Amino acid sequence: MEGLSGKLTQDAPLAKLVWFKAGGTADWLFEPADADELRTFLERLEGSLPIMALGLGSNLIVRDGGVPGVVVKLGKPFAGVEVQDDHVLACGAGAHGILVASTARDAGVAGLEFLRGIPGTVGGFVRMNGGAYGREVGDILIDCDVVMPDGRCHNLPASDLQYSYRHSALPAGAVVIGARFQGEPGDPDAIGAEMDRIAQAREQSQPVRTKTGGSTFKNPPGYRAWELVDAAGCRGLTMGGAQVSEKHTNFLINTGDATGAEIEGLGEEVKRRVYENCGVELEWEIQRVGRP
Repeated sequence: MEGLSGKLTQDAPLAKLVWFKAGGTADWLFEPADADELRTFLERLEGSLPIMALGLGSNLIVRDGGVPGVVVKLGKPFAGVEVQDDHVLACGAGAHGILVASTARDAGVAGLEFLRGIPGTVGGFVRMNGGAYGREVGDILIDCDVVMPDGRCHNLPASDLQYSYRHSALPAGAVVIGARFQGEPGDPDAIGAEMDRIAQAREQSQPVRTKTGGSTFKNPPGYRAWELVDAAGCRGLTMGGAQVSEKHTNFLINTGDATGAEIEGLGEEVKRRVYENCGVELEWEIQRVGRP
């Protein structure tokens, strides 16, 4: 950390940083002051430790044994959003989806409204090809800036990410620090109305005011995950302090004091019951990290 002004914490509790409010600690938590500090820090590590970027922790189960290596938390220095020519938005990886969509609305840039419905930050959206309400990041991404685990910085066009459903080809340990999204001309009032519609639909259908992790399972081809979970009789199913949401069965919730193991274990039990009921094997959409 010599010459660096960012914050480095050993055995840092992660539960308070993720939406489930559960799980263990990070061996090390690094909060860089800017992109140059992040590059310098990773360069000094020389690839000797695993690296994991953390945004809002909205789609993440942290296991109780903690996360090995270094967790990189990108804060306010990475949360800017700038409107550029030709209806392009340049966004820091720490920018919230709501901020990106709102900035686009105010500038009369359409096509990014769906980001209003995804809880999380740009870095997570880019890595996981985040999507909602019929669109996904792969539809709007121009390119992204990435710091590799050895400190090298690359600008990657969207084509290099080889996007598929909730997946990209970004290597493990690569930290997204910024991205550019392509919008189109639009009327701010119409854009705002669409954002309001998305927000209302999300409020009505999802347990947004609970300790949750977003959509638990990917939709299998030809199916909706929540319908399979419901058909298998899992609505309201519990394991310790973890529960399948009564409101939306593709959401797991922490009812108060669930452990990471209980949340993950409940998800595995749901997978087992769905397969037993209809022969479809669900695939996790929520990321699970750390030691059991």
